[in-house]
Amino acid sequence: MTKVLYPGSFDPLHNGHLDIIEVAARHFDEVVVASVRNPQKTGGLFDLDDRQAMIVESVAHLPNVTVTSFASLTVDLAKELGCDFIVKGLRVVADFESELMMARMNHAVSGIDTLFIPAGASNSFLASNLLREIARFGGDVTEMVPPPVAKRLLEKYGS
Repeated sequence: MTKVLYPGSFDPLHNGHLDIIEVAARHFDEVVVASVRNPQKTGGLFDLDDRQAMIVESVAHLPNVTVTSFASLTVDLAKELGCDFIVKGLRVVADFESELMMARMNHAVSGIDTLFIPAGASNSFLASNLLREIARFGGDVTEMVPPPVAKRLLEKYGS
C-alpha cells in the first residue's frame, strides 16, 4: 500500500491543486493533503482551519484522500504519517528549479523521495497569489477554483 503526502499552503486551493490531488488519488492507495502556513508567502487570505475545511469539501469525492494541517518540517510529517513519497505539482519550468532543490534537501535529511506531477495544461497558469489578488479586486475566479472555494471567496468579497 503506497501512501503519499501532498503539502502546500493552499491559500486558496485552486483547480490546479485539485488536478494534482486527483492524479495522485488515481495512482496511489492513499493521499494525504496537508496545509501549512508558509511564512515565506505573504498576503494570506484564509486561516488554516478555513483552508482545511475547503480542501475537505473539495476532495469529498475522493475516498482515498485525507486532509490535515501541520506546523513542522514536511519530511517530519511524512515520516509521522508513514508516507512513502512526497508529491509536488509542477506548472512551469521555474517551479521545477525550486521544487527540485527542495526535493533534494528533503531526501538528504530524511531519505524520502519526492515525485513530481505536472499540472494539466488548462490549469498550468493558476497560482493562489494571483487568484487572491483578482478576488480582492472583484474579479471572477469561480471557474478556476473548486465550488467550496468559490463560495467562500464570494462570502469574503461579495463579488
